Parts: sequence; C-alpha cells; structure tokens
Amino acid sequence: MPRAEKPAAQLVILDRDGVINQDSDDYVKSLDEFLPYPQAIDAIARLSRAGWTVAVATNQSGIARGYYDETTLAAMHERLNALVAAAGGEIAHIVHCPHGPDDGCDCRKPLPGLLERLGTELGIDSLAGSWMVGDSLRDLEAGEAVGCRPVLVRTGKGERTLARHPERSGDDRTQVFDDLASFVDWLLERQP
Repeated sequence: MPRAEKPAAQLVILDRDGVINQDSDDYVKSLDEFLPYPQAIDAIARLSRAGWTVAVATNQSGIARGYYDETTLAAMHERLNALVAAAGGEIAHIVHCPHGPDDGCDCRKPLPGLLERLGTELGIDSLAGSWMVGDSLRDLEAGEAVGCRPVLVRTGKGERTLARHPERSGDDRTQVFDDLASFVDWLLERQP
C-alpha cells in the first residue's frame, strides 16, 4: 500500500545543540548538561500547533568518542519530547548520527544521509522546500544538499559560524535569526 506523502513545505528540521539547547565545546554528555532554551521549547510548540511538522537531525559524535551512550542520548530526547508536549507541541521525529568524523559514514552532517533518512522515516519523498535550522555551516550544507532552505541562528556556534563565513549573512539563500524563536515568529507571520 503506498504511503501518503507529507508536504515538505510544512517541515522544519532543527539541529539540536545550539539551536534547541545550550551547546558545549566539551559536548552535552548527560541529562544534567542538557539545558534547553525555554524560548526554543515554546517555539517548537508554536510551530507544531500551527500545523508544521517539526523534526530534529543531530550529529552526536560524543557516542563514538565514548563520552556518553545511546541510553543517555535517549533520555535527553525523552526530556525534550516531554518539554515540548507540556508546551502543547510535538516533535515528529528525531534522528542522530552517532559516528565520529573519521568513521566514513554517510549520515554525519554536512553529508545528506541523516536528512535523507529523516525524510524516509517521515514518509516525505523529497525535502525540497523544507527548512533546515542550524548554528553551523555543516547544518546548512546538509540541508542544501537535499533542497532545504537554510536558516542560521546566532545561538550556540552561530556567531562563530557567521564570523568564519560572513558571506552567509548577506547571501540570498540563507536566512539569519537571533534564535529559533525569532525564526518561528518570522515564519508564522508569513503563513497565510
């Protein structure tokens, strides 16, 4: 039986660390270190209530490096889902890449494999026209590889990304916002 295709234009894909929660150069290794931005939780809930599909695609090389395990990561994502649900929203799906930079996988952003897997698991045949929100160049490049419209937030490593790639703040394709909440405000104002 063929699956019903969901519209990619109503999909927002979020990076996790630095977009939804505070990032750390030492990795977010435990539930105690997983500190969501309150405005990001609210933003995800508002998007969801407005009819958008919200998903998360995150590199988690700390697993390959032995800093934490899949069980710890699952606990972080359970908390994230619970916080968003308590705010009246829903995250449709979360995918992660557990590999390190030298593992040769096809899912570590900036490669498109993680987003392609997300599309498959959500029943979306093409991600073209959806939004990819991140705080690093690799997030934007992964999204662009599958046709997403790139959004860079200044939270997390966003300011560092803009300093290293100033062309991203003035190009025609990348939208730049202070944080996820600012992007969601802008997106919902544009929605008919």
